[in-house]
Amino acid sequence: MTHHPRPRATSRADGARCDFSCITSEGALSAALRPASPGPDGACLDAACAVFDALHEQIAVLAKDGAVLAVNAAWRQSGQLRPLPGQAMLTPDIGGDYLAACREAEGLEEDGGIKAEAGVGAVLAGRSRQFQMEYASHTADRQRWFRMTVSPMAHNWQGALVVHEDITERHLADADLRIAAIAFESSEGLMVTDSRGVILKVNRAFTRITGYTMAEAVGRTPRMLSSGRHDADFYRGMWAAIAEHGSWAGEIWNRRKNGEVYPEHLSIAAVRDQEGHVSNYVAGLSDITLSKAASDAIRTLAFYDPLTRLPNRRMLLERLRQVLDASKLHDRYGALMFIDLDNFKTLNDTLGHNIGDLLLQQVGARLQACLRQGDTVARLGGDEFVVLLEGLGCDEPGAIAHAEAVGGKILGELNRPYTLGAHQCHSTPSMGVTLFHDGWPAQPEELLMQADIAMYQAKQTGRNGMRFFDQKMQDSISSRARLEEALRHAILEHQFELYYQVQVNGTGQPIGAEALIRWRLADRSFMAPDSFIPVAEETGLIVPIGQWVIDTACAQLRQWRNEPGMAHLVMAVNVSAAQFHQRDFCEQVRAALERHGIDPALLKLELTEGMLLENIEETINIMQQLRHLGVRFSLDDFGTGYSSLQYLKRLPLSQLKIDRSFVRDLASDSSDQAIVLTIIAISRSLGLDVIAEGVETAEQAALLEQSGCHRYQGYLYGRPLPADQFRLSLAKCAGVEERLAVQVQ
Repeated sequence: MTHHPRPRATSRADGARCDFSCITSEGALSAALRPASPGPDGACLDAACAVFDALHEQIAVLAKDGAVLAVNAAWRQSGQLRPLPGQAMLTPDIGGDYLAACREAEGLEEDGGIKAEAGVGAVLAGRSRQFQMEYASHTADRQRWFRMTVSPMAHNWQGALVVHEDITERHLADADLRIAAIAFESSEGLMVTDSRGVILKVNRAFTRITGYTMAEAVGRTPRMLSSGRHDADFYRGMWAAIAEHGSWAGEIWNRRKNGEVYPEHLSIAAVRDQEGHVSNYVAGLSDITLSKAASDAIRTLAFYDPLTRLPNRRMLLERLRQVLDASKLHDRYGALMFIDLDNFKTLNDTLGHNIGDLLLQQVGARLQACLRQGDTVARLGGDEFVVLLEGLGCDEPGAIAHAEAVGGKILGELNRPYTLGAHQCHSTPSMGVTLFHDGWPAQPEELLMQADIAMYQAKQTGRNGMRFFDQKMQDSISSRARLEEALRHAILEHQFELYYQVQVNGTGQPIGAEALIRWRLADRSFMAPDSFIPVAEETGLIVPIGQWVIDTACAQLRQWRNEPGMAHLVMAVNVSAAQFHQRDFCEQVRAALERHGIDPALLKLELTEGMLLENIEETINIMQQLRHLGVRFSLDDFGTGYSSLQYLKRLPLSQLKIDRSFVRDLASDSSDQAIVLTIIAISRSLGLDVIAEGVETAEQAALLEQSGCHRYQGYLYGRPLPADQFRLSLAKCAGVEERLAVQVQ
């Protein structure tokens, strides 16, 4: 490259020569070349140089052929920076060829180097009065953008002045504005008001949801959306929360422009200025009509019998839990009646299932007609019905007399003839009755068992009658007390073991395991968890048992970390409500993870729907703390509880677990199929994984696969096994059984 010497200027005043290698601005260059008065020409030039070096822009003077004649301090400093590979470098040193630098620069847009060379060349040749372009020159420590401006020299000087202006802040601000504009036009309706609540702006989603255009909404207040379904206290509470916390979120009923009232999820946030005063309110709103409809559909499918429209077993058990808990707070008796139709199978076999269905529907209607408001009748399945009576008085004889009167009325109604299509039929019931009082029996299943035993006693004594449960309660109390004492001993003697049931993906590859507790008795036999877990929960012993389960599961994960094909397995651990709501539960989990050096992402805690609703805000807080550690959450038995979909979307869940009760009859029960499809659709819409438990047949697995569920757990893939057998079973699948067997020895 040819070196171009710096030009020397002669002052018209005294002929003195001055070096202008630091001159940086078109106007200043012209001024510097004029005679300096007063004062010597050298002083003037020194001042000009100081000014130009103080400018933040990178400035250079080009000769007519594009050679760099002079640069200022900012240009020189920029030349010392090293842009990232692929980024433009347009600050050559004095003597460098600026046209070549443009042509060879990397990182400019397509043909950008050619355009830059042409534009600068046009200015140097006098064909253009100015050329501008923007380019990126990112360095390792920050992103940078510049605007290049090339202008011809004034006063007949040959050459051009190049100014590089740092426009990084403006570029980033423009990008932020573009992002904000895109975000404002989200799928969620947005509304911005001033501090008085007057609407300033809405987005297109707001118009789609409410029907009001921006022109119709701006200048009005959100009161135009009021449905009239909420009283003044509701709105006072909302604004009190905003004043205290700066935001509010919840469900609300609003009215569209066409008058339609619809459910909406609304969030409001206050925007404050630098002085802390509210300047605006921003509201986000979503139409939840479909999600509430889906929630209602799930509840109907999960809790009501599709034939009779009566509550089913799941809903009855939930109702019994509530009633038994409430009975601890008052002294009134209640009764449970178990009703079975005599010879129903014969009617079904002779007249057909459609006639049998008509009978069941009429029986349900007659039972409802016999009861008071507040009493409950449910169909358990087949020809079995249950009636729940509450508030039967405070003394046992009176409660028995009341239950007998209701039972007699039911017997009379169910003995009346039935018109079933073209058939006139008779049917009789057998009925068992048991009382409950002061929270005893403690479990709904036990209450049902007592009524069921009484019903069989009624059948054995001739049918078409009613019997009360008469088994001695002391036997049950003593048995329970012995079990509680044995549980305490089992905790002290470490009699519990963990078994592991594999969880697989759609191709049958192991992806995790569920830890299942087993109690090994003195005779080396096992007691099923269903036999002792309820007692452990009632007595609070579930807390130390649960702590042991989490610690043991983490220790097992630590061992698997060094096992071929097992380091990736995720451990699922069931957590009880009592354990989850312990004040130091998060600390217990964190300590177990640290003690065993476990990746938190490999631990998945399974929670049930019922425990989530005990204290939803506390639950969310605990889950968020653990989620921050990296622990995952799965919602167990989904679809069998009462959890709201609006709470569901707030929970930091990773997975929904389809309950085995929906999987068991999946191949034959259309209601279970509908529930499974609905659960999968909900999980997909919320971005959650979904797994089905209790998969025992290839037909169930195929139906789940077709429905969109690709993770499974059940006997089809493996039974719960102790750690060594589980390890060998996975090793066999991986083809390394022989090597692992040697290691075990």
